Amino acid sequence: MNINLNHKLNKFFLNWLILLILLIGLMIIVGGLTRLTDSGLSITQWELFSGVIPPITEKDWIYYFNLYKEIPEYKLQNYSMNINEFKVIFWWEWIHRILGRIIGLAIILPLIFFSFKINYKKIINLYIIFLLVCFQGFMGWYMVASGLVDKIDVSHFRLSAHLFIAFIILASLTWNYLNFKTNSNKSFFLNNSKFISIKVFLFLIFLQIILGAFVSGLDAGKIYQTWPLMNESFYPNDINFKDYKEFLNLNDRSVVQFIHRNVAYIIFFLLIFIGFSIKKFNRKNLYKPYFYLLIFIFIQIILGILALITDLHIAIASLHQISSIFLILLSLNFYYKSIN
Repeated sequence: MNINLNHKLNKFFLNWLILLILLIGLMIIVGGLTRLTDSGLSITQWELFSGVIPPITEKDWIYYFNLYKEIPEYKLQNYSMNINEFKVIFWWEWIHRILGRIIGLAIILPLIFFSFKINYKKIINLYIIFLLVCFQGFMGWYMVASGLVDKIDVSHFRLSAHLFIAFIILASLTWNYLNFKTNSNKSFFLNNSKFISIKVFLFLIFLQIILGAFVSGLDAGKIYQTWPLMNESFYPNDINFKDYKEFLNLNDRSVVQFIHRNVAYIIFFLLIFIGFSIKKFNRKNLYKPYFYLLIFIFIQIILGILALITDLHIAIASLHQISSIFLILLSLNFYYKSIN
């Protein structure tokens, strides 16, 4: 009887982790669409509790629209927007925020239940993840606040931090799922993986996510919309790379796009090198996860190129971000299985 009970509890716990991973993935997708539709500044107050209920009456809508009219984005960019157009961007931001609240509840309520059923040492990481989710809510507002005063966009540094934390949460949940599923306790950082190249690969993947957020926040994808060259040159012609300070100027759209492009090439060739390494050491257990990872690297690169040359078509740009979610999941799975 106890064996059956433990089996059901373990299955329930695993399904809960899968649900959380799916919710975080959905949150990243909705967040990306919120950015692509320029909806992130449509709600100009945090409204941690009162914001749960959306505008119902026309009076409510006029109130929120008037608040939006006070910020630079409306005054300098969307001054011709009517209330019906405002409702479209409002709903994207509202869905993004309400999904964050749902995720918080979806973590803490079952976690309290499992705290009485499972050894606390096995789930202490999940309490840390919950705190990270709470911090992410604050980080989201901190990001929005940067676009309410002097600029028509949020800070790309804060945007990248917001996205990076989302992927950290996703990665942490995935790692906990893999450990619980295999009844293991593998450490992400302290382990005996012989493939240093895989660790470097993971680092570059997360770095590329940050750079991708820079590209998005600066609208850097709206310049140099050619490939493989940036117009007619490998280097952007408006940058003087003789000055190293210019190369490190992450406020410059040309620099950010140039780095984002070339990190993608480095990631691709590093993965090819990793493929030769696992073949050399005959790690047959890594063949299948490596193959899936390689496919999604191809998909991600192709979608990135298409997003660029189609002037950031919203469907392709969104697919590019969705693909990055799968890329992180497959990279983590590959790395996990490389650890003895």
